[in-house]
Amino acid sequence: MLDELLKKIEKKEFTIGILGLGYVGLPLVWTFHKKGMPVIGYDVDSKKVDCINNGVPYIKHLGEQMMQTLSESDRCDATTDFSRLKEADSLLMCVPTPLDGHREPDMKFVVQTTETIAKHLRKGQLVILESTTYPGTTEDLIIPILEKGSGLKEGEDFYVAYSPEREDPGNVNFNTEKIPKVVGGHGDDALKLALAMYDTAVVQTVPVSDTKTAEAVKLTENIFRAVNIALVNELKVVFESMDIDVHEVLDAAETKPFGFMKFTPGPGLGGHCIPIDPFYLTWKAREYERNTRFIELAGEINTTMPQYVVDRTLVALNAHKKALNGSRILVIGLAYKPDVDDLRESPTFKIFDLLDKYHAEIDYYDPYLPEIWETREHAEWTGKKSVEWNREIISDFDAVIISTNHSDIDYSKLAEYSDCIIDTRNAMKGIKPKNDIHIWKA
Repeated sequence: MLDELLKKIEKKEFTIGILGLGYVGLPLVWTFHKKGMPVIGYDVDSKKVDCINNGVPYIKHLGEQMMQTLSESDRCDATTDFSRLKEADSLLMCVPTPLDGHREPDMKFVVQTTETIAKHLRKGQLVILESTTYPGTTEDLIIPILEKGSGLKEGEDFYVAYSPEREDPGNVNFNTEKIPKVVGGHGDDALKLALAMYDTAVVQTVPVSDTKTAEAVKLTENIFRAVNIALVNELKVVFESMDIDVHEVLDAAETKPFGFMKFTPGPGLGGHCIPIDPFYLTWKAREYERNTRFIELAGEINTTMPQYVVDRTLVALNAHKKALNGSRILVIGLAYKPDVDDLRESPTFKIFDLLDKYHAEIDYYDPYLPEIWETREHAEWTGKKSVEWNREIISDFDAVIISTNHSDIDYSKLAEYSDCIIDTRNAMKGIKPKNDIHIWKA
């Protein structure tokens, strides 16, 4: 069976099935399709499926041409019909793995998707989880569900592997094709098959000894970022009290050619991975009676940054003899990072909530998000629309908070439009303030 599947991959007759067509799944569809592989996308969201089949973009930075090409291709199809899972040779799960209300892993999307696969699983299929998760998920959760639901035996009838996604939405230098892929198989045959499949699409595959090692790789990558971002966020607060510009410090430190890697402070962590992944490991570590104090402290620091931004806004307004209660506040940037339309775990929503708690009147401007679409975490802001970018509208706000530094915003114009700017991203670098109470670092 393995030899037959490897031959199908070599002939590019091996159909790739991708479950979840969001920021991870859709780039995978495109990458495999570009390399000549037949692809089927599966999603419960009929809007995404219709967009793929009709060539309508729904993730801005991926562009219109990609969607048009997919819609016109006879090697790409998208569907909400999960009975068609049998048509694919591999099934790649790209579903959310959020935290629940107690900041513990919420695996319901993984469990539900795996149960759906189990109902339609056939002999010879390769099942791969790409979602970030705790070590042991593939062995302890995925395989038992698949075997129980299908009556088939893993390693004999079907194969299972884990390969963590490494997407960085909007990064023009590294798309899915150019990012090396870590792959861990449950057994040698599963690893061999998964490597052969990914080798058709990405620049390099990096095999590791098993699935739990691959799961740990992903957590390690994002914990590294979370801890270092927490460090510079803490330095920002300390240096501000000393009247030292943390960005100037970091720019100078970056000139050291060894032993230093620059991370940038901001209003908090965003995206689906970095704010969440560390807590997957801290949760799993408790099972082994191990503490993760360093990781948890980093999480505490990063989650307090939105409050720091609001505190700095209070100080800025006070300098203008205004209270936050009743003030009109414009927040620039909803997306969690520049130049994308990705709202996942954006710290801007926490800033919204805190400003609302102080009874401020809140609006936002974001050229990538003219309207807030529904999110799992912040449904109360659904439907709110971006203001227009012009002097008359922006100058009417008491303060402007730069939460996301989109590159196509004219910050020199913003300096003309607003008398009180709270800059959390160093977006106003190089712009001379009108006076001492014009631009505030946060």
